[in-house]
Formats: sequence, structure tokens, C-alpha cells
Amino acid sequence: MGGELKVTCDPADVGLDAGRLRRIDSHFAPYVDDGRLPGWLTLVSRRGEIAHLSTYGARDLASGTPVETDTLFRIYSMSKPITSVAAMMLYEEGAFELTDPISRFLPAFTDMRVYEKGTAEAPITRPAAEPIRVWHLLSHTSGLVYGFQHVSVVDELYRAAGFDRTTPRGLDLAGAVDRLAGLPLLFEPGSQWNYSMATDVLGRLVEVVSGQPLDRFLAERIFGPLGMTDTGFHVGADDAERMASLYYAGPDGRATLLDMGDSAFRPPRALSGGGGLISGAADYHRFCQMLLRGGELDGVRLLSPRTVAYMTRNHLPGGADLEEFGRPVFAEVSYAGIGFGLGFAVVEDAARTKSLTSKGEYNWGGAASTAFWVDPAEELTVVFLTQLLPSNAHPIRTQLRQLVYQAIVG
Repeated sequence: MGGELKVTCDPADVGLDAGRLRRIDSHFAPYVDDGRLPGWLTLVSRRGEIAHLSTYGARDLASGTPVETDTLFRIYSMSKPITSVAAMMLYEEGAFELTDPISRFLPAFTDMRVYEKGTAEAPITRPAAEPIRVWHLLSHTSGLVYGFQHVSVVDELYRAAGFDRTTPRGLDLAGAVDRLAGLPLLFEPGSQWNYSMATDVLGRLVEVVSGQPLDRFLAERIFGPLGMTDTGFHVGADDAERMASLYYAGPDGRATLLDMGDSAFRPPRALSGGGGLISGAADYHRFCQMLLRGGELDGVRLLSPRTVAYMTRNHLPGGADLEEFGRPVFAEVSYAGIGFGLGFAVVEDAARTKSLTSKGEYNWGGAASTAFWVDPAEELTVVFLTQLLPSNAHPIRTQLRQLVYQAIVG
């Protein structure tokens, strides 16, 4: 397990053109050279072999320390697929059904209300006709929101309750989720898609059902068995130097340091299954390989192949895509041809995505411009790590796809 991260094959042996793969590096190097990104790491694997691994730029601009293959990154929402896998492991054990109301395990969600109209100071709500069910959390169809979205009155209510880019100060995950349950839903559960704190609630569900804190469950049931030794909710003192600094896109377009203090180096009070993990390329590569192999890696099985296949199919009603059924995360990004499964976005129609990707590819990304995808049709996994907020500052993800897929020649 684990070991040094390195290229393990001649790209030609797995149907990739080495010269074309180098186009990835030559394309993204200028992002660092002109100051748009601090640095980055790219890993492309096909048929179980690492065919391309490259780093460029700095993990910390002030000191000039470079991005290396063992650099640690805040993966933010790339935590969501991991928490979703944790939940589905418990599902496979019969701990709950996907159709169960979450109030069975989290009583604070028993009598939810839906926002109808009015201001944040005087919102008008009505009783929800449909309970939030487990599959609603996994598919972001629960009616929950994120406070940082700034598009609705419900978002504003979240911010007033302390839910902006973090959970309210002083509350652990249980307390934060209970407070969240007291806020109105944006819509009836199951009726629309909206990116939200649903996976944080799912993480609390994992705690209640398993009887373990989320960090312990992930460590004992996922990270330990898979050899993901660098993934967790904080970084220990021995590994602090490997941690990448966080930046945001400044007014001039250049990466500007965002002072996070010591937040990465101490255990958080609230364990965010939706966005709290720190990881590295070797670990997330192993997670992707487990998914590509149908839930198993190096003799360790977390999920059955049938469960992985079920999670990575489109669960939006009627086979709808996010363009028609969802409220977009970013208005300027097209979601045509993209559905959503249980923890992953899923490509339904590659032609409509205007990308060279395959039907059935599944993926997600993080707020600091990190991204991954798994393409079963091409036996391909890709991990891209950097540290720049927000994730739509540059078209990194769409450009990376076209550069990876143009390198497939066999």
C-alpha cells in the first residue's frame, strides 16, 4: 500500500501518448508563471498504472517551497465522495434504507418547513409535505443550502444562524446539525437539486448509525484499510511543512494569500464530512482506484461493485440533468448533460457537455480548485490539486479534461 508516488508505466503501454500528456504541463505552467495559481499537481492513471505525474510552482509563495508529490492540500468538497462512501458502507450492512426519513436517526429534522416568501427578517414558511430521506442527502435534493451561495433568502437565514463558509462557532457536528434543522428548506425534498450542506448532515448520520465520531469511522473503515495515511481533518506537527498554503484570486487576478491561521493544524470542533478533509495525491489516487475497481483495492473491499455502479448512475428524477433540474453552483458554468448520483456528478450525455469525456464518467471538485474524475469506460482516473479560491476563478477543470482525453490514442 501507499509508498512513493511515481509514474509506474510507459504511457504507450496503457494507450496514452507521452508527448500529448506533456501538453497538460505546458498548458498549466503559465498559470503559475503569471501568478494565477501558486502551484499544482496532476496525476493521470489508466488501467491501474500511473502514466503521468507532474508538479509545478510553489506550495507556499512566500517561502518558495515547491509543490511536491507528497504535498498536502485542503480538498474541501472532494471530502463529499468519501463521506458518501462511508454512508453506503453502512447501507450495505443494513443500517438504514435509502428511503428512510433522516428524522429516524436525527430527530431534529422531524418537522421541517419550506420557505415560501418574505424577507430573512420575516420569512413565510409552510410545513414540508415530504420528509428529507437519506437519498436526498446523497443526491443534494434535500432542500438544504449553503450560506455562502448568496442567491436566496434561505441562504441569508443560514448566514444569520452562523452558517457561512463554516459551521457556527462553538458547536460540534451534532450541535451544528441540530441548529441547521431549525432553518427552512429551499424547496420540497426531492423536487430540485441544490448544492448544500447535505453531506455534513450525512456525516452526522454516519456518526449516529455507526456509534463513532466521523473522524474515527473514516480512519478505521476507509483511510486505514486503503493505506490513505495522509488524509484527515487536520495535519500533525510532523507533517506541517508539507501543507500547501491557501490563496484566493485577487482583484488583479493573481493568487493572494488567505491567512488561515493554525486551522489546518488542530482538530476542528465540527467534523465536516462535506468539506473538512486534507489529503494528498497518493491518497486520493488510491480512493479513485478503489472506485474504478468496483469498491476494492489491493485485497481490501469497501463496497460491492453493484453499490459503486448504483452510486455512480444518475439519480435525478426522469434522468434529468443539472441544467434542467438543478440550481447551478455557478451561473456561468454549463451543467448540460450532467446528472447526479449518490455523492458524485455523473456524465449522462458527453455530447451535451461539449467535452471529450465518456458517458458514465463521475467526478467532483473542491472549493480551492481541486478536481478528480473516474472514467470506467476508459479505465481512467485523474487527480488535480492546487489551492486557489474560488473554484471557478479559472476554467481549470474543463481545460484539464480536453488535455487528458486528447492524449488517449489506444
